[in-house]
Amino acid sequence: MFQKLIGKSKPEPNPTATIEKLTEILEMLEKREDYFAKNAAVEVKKILTLEGAKATTLTIDALRTGAASMKAISKSMNINDLDKTMHEINEQTESMKQIQETLSAPVGASVDFDEDKLEAELGELEGAYLQEQLLQPAKFAPVPVISLPSSMQPAHPIPQKTTADEIDELSALQTEMAL
Repeated sequence: MFQKLIGKSKPEPNPTATIEKLTEILEMLEKREDYFAKNAAVEVKKILTLEGAKATTLTIDALRTGAASMKAISKSMNINDLDKTMHEINEQTESMKQIQETLSAPVGASVDFDEDKLEAELGELEGAYLQEQLLQPAKFAPVPVISLPSSMQPAHPIPQKTTADEIDELSALQTEMAL
């Protein structure tokens, strides 16, 4: 009776039995995982197959609609109408070309000018101007005189020689710069 009040003593847990029980539970859970994974793969394949079928159906419907539209358009066209339209387009293009040529033609006093003659005259004037510039004596800009302190001046002044070649060279440079 005393045991009824206190309760039965619990048997001591057996580690080996506990490990075996946990191993059984783990195996059962792994089997369930494999089962669910297989079922999920099958379901994904079904979904992909259904989506592919739906895309194929939509593509075929679009092709049918396009074919029907092309058929309706080709029924509404006539080769004679097309030729007539192309002829009208060509006439309008020719008319626009004539208008553009008329607008681009010179107007007023500029009609009488001959461009080749004007360019030849300009060339003659430029040649005469250059000839005149070459015949004129060269003009040199005055060189500013810099005074140096007496301590920096040379004992003997250095003579500066200007030769005819240097003058010719300077005048040639000035002519080139004037162009």
